[in-house]
Amino acid sequence: MLKTFRIGGIHPAANKLSAGKAIETAMLPEQAVVMLSQHIGAPAQAVVAKGDRVKTGTLIAKAGGFVSAHIHSPVSGTVLKIDLMTDASGYSKPAIFIQTEGDEWEESIIRDESLCTECRLSPSEIIEKITACGIVGLGGATFPTHVKLSPPPGMQASVLIVNAAECEPYLTADHALMLEKSEEILVGIQILMKALQVNRAVIGIENNKKDAIARFQQLIPRYPGIEICPLKMRYPQGGEKQLIDAVLRRQVPSGGLPIATGAVVQNAGTVFAVYEAVQKNKPLFERVVTVTGKSLNRPANYKVRTGTPVGQLIQAAGGLPEDTGKIISGGPMMGKALVNTDVPVTKGCSGILLLPRNEALRGEMSNCIRCARCISVCPMGLEPNLLMNLSLHNRWEEAEQEHIMDCIECGSCSYTCPARRPVLDYVRLGKGKVGALIRNRAAKK
Repeated sequence: MLKTFRIGGIHPAANKLSAGKAIETAMLPEQAVVMLSQHIGAPAQAVVAKGDRVKTGTLIAKAGGFVSAHIHSPVSGTVLKIDLMTDASGYSKPAIFIQTEGDEWEESIIRDESLCTECRLSPSEIIEKITACGIVGLGGATFPTHVKLSPPPGMQASVLIVNAAECEPYLTADHALMLEKSEEILVGIQILMKALQVNRAVIGIENNKKDAIARFQQLIPRYPGIEICPLKMRYPQGGEKQLIDAVLRRQVPSGGLPIATGAVVQNAGTVFAVYEAVQKNKPLFERVVTVTGKSLNRPANYKVRTGTPVGQLIQAAGGLPEDTGKIISGGPMMGKALVNTDVPVTKGCSGILLLPRNEALRGEMSNCIRCARCISVCPMGLEPNLLMNLSLHNRWEEAEQEHIMDCIECGSCSYTCPARRPVLDYVRLGKGKVGALIRNRAAKK
């Protein structure tokens, strides 16, 4: 019987329109706009200035702290300026503008694509290389990978879980990568196992990717300690806490870290980036992005350099459909609606979704009918209707007591609400207010 997590969850239509499509290489942007905030944590600090010449892979911004990540140039050319640019959140943030002048790579990067299986580095050397290459979680959270590989004192990993669920509707970037770079991912898993000093790794993959499951099952006899765990299709199975529950039957405690269960979770795309960093000295300056939508002429999976404007990818996929109501960075459940198509691709951009107008419009909100559907589908066991009401009335202390900070913002509550109430919007508002209260309280101690 297929495994899955035990609390809540929904079954939205998969709409994997680009499934089975080979990864295509997107054209280089004429001008790359590289955001300095492409990760959770402190923004990176620019180490280049106007007029500087850079190569593809040149370090252009250093991590702004331990929870931060280096950023490298995705193109070769000249730095035009360091200025503000609107990112996927809709806010203007610092970015480095680079005029593309060819594609000359740093000499240290090994461009030979042959499989390299042997890794002689020590655990600490592996983590150092991952840090130097600016690797972050590519599932959307963009948590710096070197931080995850360095558990707090007193905590020890016992198993590595590879998140290959890709449960978000429409997105197929990880699926395509697993089919085309299967062995590289398996080598990357072994590298991460060595870094964590664990002997077991589990690839959690939803059962709608039978071809990827078969591919891995064919290969893993050559990679000791790695096993496949097929999962029942269910959203949000790609959530870190839900995946740990599905694979290990262990619950992350409220307010606790996943490492408390002995598990470290890494996304399949992140594992491939780790392989390239450790075995090929390649920094993270490109990734696979799904460009999709029901009205799009040619849904596809593209290998894209960071800093590429979203509009360029839409044109490559056939152009903007006339009935487009929203352009979303990510998937329909957890993605963010973009303010324009000039927004650049970042490390955390897994997809660009063009929603038709009839699906993008929100229905008129009505009064809560106390059906409790939002409670039954919440994968964290919360009461979303209560949290929304507390946020509506600015009752932040009570919201904290009701564990509002445990919300993973999956959107299951809003999806299932028959009254079309924007439950998640208010819970997000509440999380921001409660988070500020917690930080202020800590600062006074």
